[in-house]
Amino acid sequence: MKTDDLRAFDAVVRHGSISEAARALNLTQPAITRRIQSLEEALGAQLLDRSTKPPRPSVLGLRVHEQTKSALREIDVLAQLVAADAEPTGQLRLGLTHSMGSIGLIEVLSEMQRSYPDVSMQISTDWSARLLDKVVQGKLDAATVFLPAKALAPDGLSGERLGSTDVVVVAAKGRFAQTGGKLRSYAETGWVLNPEGCGFRAALQRRLSDLGLRLQLNMETYGSELQLGLVASGLGVGLVSRPALMASQWRDELDLLSPRDFSLSVDVWLVGPGFHGNMAKAVAHFGEGIAKGFEQPAPAGRGRAR
Repeated sequence: MKTDDLRAFDAVVRHGSISEAARALNLTQPAITRRIQSLEEALGAQLLDRSTKPPRPSVLGLRVHEQTKSALREIDVLAQLVAADAEPTGQLRLGLTHSMGSIGLIEVLSEMQRSYPDVSMQISTDWSARLLDKVVQGKLDAATVFLPAKALAPDGLSGERLGSTDVVVVAAKGRFAQTGGKLRSYAETGWVLNPEGCGFRAALQRRLSDLGLRLQLNMETYGSELQLGLVASGLGVGLVSRPALMASQWRDELDLLSPRDFSLSVDVWLVGPGFHGNMAKAVAHFGEGIAKGFEQPAPAGRGRAR
């Protein structure tokens, strides 16, 4: 049984077709087919149902794939012993949650490109839960995500806590005569928030429900910087991480409301499969760069975001 055959079968299952697996492994379709056949011969079992187009894993094939993933993970761990100190080369697939997208990302990626010119980076954004799934499925090499305060890395993944931050409620400067009031006095204005799937929004919605309030949504859009601009224009109340507020071009046009009956803190994590081979240095560099964006001390007191 050959490692290359296992990787070919793993790629077919993960990508859903022989053609996509060939593209991912930079091989021809016949080469992938031969490797699958070689694995089937070695196991004495049919792993793909070829009566469908494209061929799909059989029931046995899906069970074999679960073991295949474990075997490949152990093989990669062994390879790491000799490759971890090597200079990073190849494609690095990184993910970060939507709400982190504007916090120093351009500087981080620019510095990484200068430090590791032989690395081709693929960056994707999504909600934290979906990013975790993609890391587990092998679709991402590493991701930075928000997790509830004091949570642990999910089972099956390694993780490093990079920092923590609070999530703050903001409004256009002067829109409310008083800050530090109750959530009800601000919530009735309506919110500018991320679409469904955002952990910040879900936590807010739970708190509103506890208070007997409904979520009045004025506008939903991705990206904290766009949201803060809309809030500064008076289109509603916003909810963002404090570093995103402090880094925003709109910060001097916003008030920090600090409702006394709502608070939210989250931890920032770098998660991965536990091994990165020759990409270890680049992944660590990415985590360190993201962590720097969350090192800004919170301003003392309540009131305007200054």
